[in-house]
Amino acid sequence: MNIGIDARTLLENYYSGVNFYTFNLLKNLFELDQENQYRLFSNSLKNKKGLKIFNNYSNIENHHFTWPNKLLNFSFTFFNSPKVDRLIGKIDLFFLPNINFLAIDKKVPLITTIYDLSFERYPEFYSQKSNLWHKIINPQKLLRQSQKIITISESSKKDLIELYKIPAEKIEIIYPAVGKEFRPLAQDDKRLKEVRQKYNLPENFILYLGNLEPRKNVEGLIQSFEEFYRNYQDKLDCDLFLVIAGQSAWKYQTIFKLAEKSARREKIKFLGYVAESDKPALYNLSKIFVYPSFYEGFGLPPLEAMACGTSVVTSANSSLPEVVGDGALLVNPYKLNELIDAFYQLLVDESLAKILRERGLIQAKKFSWPESAGKLLAIFNSFS
Repeated sequence: MNIGIDARTLLENYYSGVNFYTFNLLKNLFELDQENQYRLFSNSLKNKKGLKIFNNYSNIENHHFTWPNKLLNFSFTFFNSPKVDRLIGKIDLFFLPNINFLAIDKKVPLITTIYDLSFERYPEFYSQKSNLWHKIINPQKLLRQSQKIITISESSKKDLIELYKIPAEKIEIIYPAVGKEFRPLAQDDKRLKEVRQKYNLPENFILYLGNLEPRKNVEGLIQSFEEFYRNYQDKLDCDLFLVIAGQSAWKYQTIFKLAEKSARREKIKFLGYVAESDKPALYNLSKIFVYPSFYEGFGLPPLEAMACGTSVVTSANSSLPEVVGDGALLVNPYKLNELIDAFYQLLVDESLAKILRERGLIQAKKFSWPESAGKLLAIFNSFS
């Protein structure tokens, strides 16, 4: 078969959840499948050369265009043109790894991935621009036009059925996973020292890693950390810091302002965007990883942390219990006292922390990129 794939998300300079998911899924797919032919569609006026990351595969063609994105998206939306399947050549099906502007012949089967419906459940967590973007794209219409829908958790599947009334049999779940680089490191591993020096990390710290935006509840985390210190400072046997890593997204300014006003501002450290290669060491160095999000379609950072043997605290909502299983402490993100209690339990009860680390390692092994890629390939081949 000739399979078209929208690769526009892989042109971004900084990768987050959607980009990593798409890259790892496609990389493992191409390593698995040498029979089907793949035609990758990408477009960027700034990036004239397009994708290079998959150039070593003989069954892949890159079709890169340099139209202004706004002009192309406008044409897709209001003129249903140009048809992508005509731009990249005859294809038997088209895979859209993330909802986006698109025009394609109705005769070409469409497979679309949607990660979650957070923009439907919590529009207040998105900017006016982002909400308008979703409204124009009209995900519900796009999904109804798709022959198959891929999502990343049972939680997101339930939302699709409940909010969009999509038949369950039309939806397939393909889980994200973590690479082999996410694993416990020996204490004398040189990468630990290198990463500690690179980011000037303290000896003992609680870690958050993710985008800085309202949905992630970083403000609640900062408030919890301050209250934790107020309640338990005398009972701690170490000088504890809060390290916040991640790209500044929407309304991140309020997070920095809250940290600046905090009575424990000297204990709060921002790292900014962290290179993917540094993440395993960063997880290994932390005493606790915390992810108090209000809503997640999957939530990859807790899984990465568990794979590194780190104690995890995360929210008891959306997909997160599904991701961490019994390998983490679950809390209500709206109740800061639950976060505070979880920190204290893991810091003073080493036996509990050890049990969770062991369970977390087992849970993380349940998710595999080759297995996920195999499931995607099976979906493709079902159209042959």
